Amino acid sequence: MVTELMVQPSSWVETGITVETVRGLKLFKFTEELQNRFEELIALYKQEQLTDEQLAELKGLAELDRIFTLLNARTIAGS
Repeated sequence: MVTELMVQPSSWVETGITVETVRGLKLFKFTEELQNRFEELIALYKQEQLTDEQLAELKGLAELDRIFTLLNARTIAGS
């Protein structure tokens, strides 16, 4: 097993997460600001220009994105 540094996804709970109603379902989403940051980090990653701190942030956001995908898929499947 490889240990990786990652910003804890829970660090964005207060400021970076929204719950939006989409077609009558409440789904987890990033705020517009956090979504823009995520996209910015992805672009820097593709250009191989991330610092170690930015890479840790990207990994945390990617993990949170996977969690949202799972939770939202379960919400949609249960409707």
